[in-house]
Amino acid sequence: MTSATETGGVTGTPDKDYNLIWYVEACLNNALRLETYIQDAERGKDTEAADLFRKAQADSRKGAELGKALLRSRLSGG
Repeated sequence: MTSATETGGVTGTPDKDYNLIWYVEACLNNALRLETYIQDAERGKDTEAADLFRKAQADSRKGAELGKALLRSRLSGG
């Protein structure tokens, strides 16, 4: 469901900033969850799955870092 109305009044944070905050949090949560998946795959000696999860974890970390940099820039007025 999408809306053309800015809903930042509900959260006190403009949607564009809130969306970045949510994105960073989701990336970091994903990286944490993938650590469990990596350990499970390693215990099962499934190197193919472990490698896939490591790549996904690296992508999640990269997404979080990119999101944090953009958010930092926007919140500092840059």
